[in-house]
Amino acid sequence: MMIIGVIGTGESHPVTDRVAEEVGREIGRLPGAVLVNGGLGGVMEASARGAKRAGGITVGILPGYRPEDANPYIDIPLPTGMGEMRNFLIVRASQVLIAVGGGFGTLSEIAIALKMGKKVIGIDTWKVSDEIDTARDGKEAVEKAVRYIERKGF
Repeated sequence: MMIIGVIGTGESHPVTDRVAEEVGREIGRLPGAVLVNGGLGGVMEASARGAKRAGGITVGILPGYRPEDANPYIDIPLPTGMGEMRNFLIVRASQVLIAVGGGFGTLSEIAIALKMGKKVIGIDTWKVSDEIDTARDGKEAVEKAVRYIERKGF
């Protein structure tokens, strides 16, 4: 099983949403793969939509207490009541993370991931470390994620 986290802005933007949906679609095509994200809007909703349309499984780790707050493409909503602290759980649950765009919440997830030694692949996101791998598009990002997971033997 592959568990790939997708992080990025909670605000909807046409270009970012298109890229995030492509990332989700590529993850959804992988047999046995699970997409994990924050379960709300923007990149989270677009990536989950892509995964669901491709037949994939989605998990949303929500900041609040209500599972019904998850976007409609989340199969398994996990309410935490932890607010932004749930970012730690998203990173911890993921074998590798793909960052698409993003604001300060995404920056915090990237920092947590790097501190934990997790692989981060970025598409037009924060470039705060040479440890962040970059990708041109969703297909390349997911291919890199799969190669990393296979190399690590998760």
